[in-house]
Amino acid sequence: MPDTGQDRPTLGDSLAARGISRRSLLKYAGYLAGLMALPPMASRAMAEALAGAGRQSVIWLSFQECTGCVESLTRSFSPTIEDMIFNLISLDYSETLMAASGTAAEEARLAAMEANKGKFILVVDGSVSTRDDGIYSTNAGKTNLAVLKETAAEAAAVISVGTCAAFGGIPAARPNPTGAVPVSEIVTDKPVVNISGCPPIPDAIAGTIAYFITFGKLPELDHLNRPRAFFGDSIHDRCYRRPYYDKGLFAKSFDDEGARNGWCLYEVGCKGPVTYNACATLKWNGGVSFPIQSGHGCLGCSEPGFWDQGGFYKPLSASVMGNNAVLGGAAAAGLVAGAASVAMARRRRAAAMAAASKPGETK
Repeated sequence: MPDTGQDRPTLGDSLAARGISRRSLLKYAGYLAGLMALPPMASRAMAEALAGAGRQSVIWLSFQECTGCVESLTRSFSPTIEDMIFNLISLDYSETLMAASGTAAEEARLAAMEANKGKFILVVDGSVSTRDDGIYSTNAGKTNLAVLKETAAEAAAVISVGTCAAFGGIPAARPNPTGAVPVSEIVTDKPVVNISGCPPIPDAIAGTIAYFITFGKLPELDHLNRPRAFFGDSIHDRCYRRPYYDKGLFAKSFDDEGARNGWCLYEVGCKGPVTYNACATLKWNGGVSFPIQSGHGCLGCSEPGFWDQGGFYKPLSASVMGNNAVLGGAAAAGLVAGAASVAMARRRRAAAMAAASKPGETK
C-alpha cells in the first residue's frame, strides 16, 4: 500500500530505529552537500531537514525505454537503492521494482496519487509515443501518453530520468516511427528536471531526489533543465586524458600505440568536448571507471539528439555541428574551440619534433 503520510515516523525516527546515529546522518548529509556542490554549512541544514522529513512519495513510470535507467539506480552507492526505498522515499509504484502486478499495481498508482495529491514526485524514464494518439506504447490498456497526463496532473514535480525521457533519445532517432517526444513536450505546467544519460549516473538520480526532499524544491538547473551540479562541466574539462589533448597526442585507432599509452580519443570520435555530465568525476560502479577510462570515447549520450550526430567513431567537426540543429550554444562553442585547440596542439607538436630533429639549432 502507498505511504499516505498519516502517522508515519520521520526519517530521523526511522534512522534511529535502525541504529544510525546523528553523527552518521551528518556525515551522510555532508556527502550529499558535496555531491550537489553546496557550501559546507548546508550539510547541517540538510541533516536537520532530512531528520524531520517524512518519506517522500514517488511514482515511477516507464515508457519507451530499455530498463537501463532503473538498472542504473539500483547500482547507486550513495545512497544505495535500499536506503532510497526504505529510508528516503516511499516508492509507491514502479512496474520494474514493485511486487504487485496487474490490477493491484494500477490500484496502487491511483491510491498513491489520491493520498499524496500535489505532493508526490513523478519519475519517468523512456520517451512518450505521440503518433496516432500514442498507441505504439501502452500499458494496462492505456497509452503512455494518457497515463503521463493523468499522473503528472497531480504531481508536485517531474523528474525525467535518462536521455529518452529528457530529450527523446534513441526512440526519437530518425526516422522516429512512433512520434517519440521527451516528457517536457507533454508536461508543460509543472517543474520538469532532466537527468540525461544513456543510462544516467545513479548518484545524479539519487542526489536530485534527496535534494528535493531536503529543500522542497529542485536544484539549480542548466539551460536544458539538468541539475547544474552534475551537468555544469563537460566530460572534456574533467577528463584525465586532457593533458594529452593539449599536447596534441591523439590515438588514431583503438589498438595503436597512442591508445595503449592512454592518449586522447578525440580523433576516434570522442564527444567529450561537447558533452556535459559528471562521468569523469563520479564515474560508475562506485567510482571504479567510466567509458573513456575503459578505452572508449564518449558517445555524448547525455546531449539532445546524440544518436543522430554524425557517427560515434568520427571526430567532431564543423560539418557535424552544422548538420545538428539541436546542438546547444555551449556545446557548439566547445566544438569550435576544440577544433582550434586540436589544430594548435598539432602545430606545437610538429614544431617541437622539428626542433628536436635539429639539435644544433637554438631559438
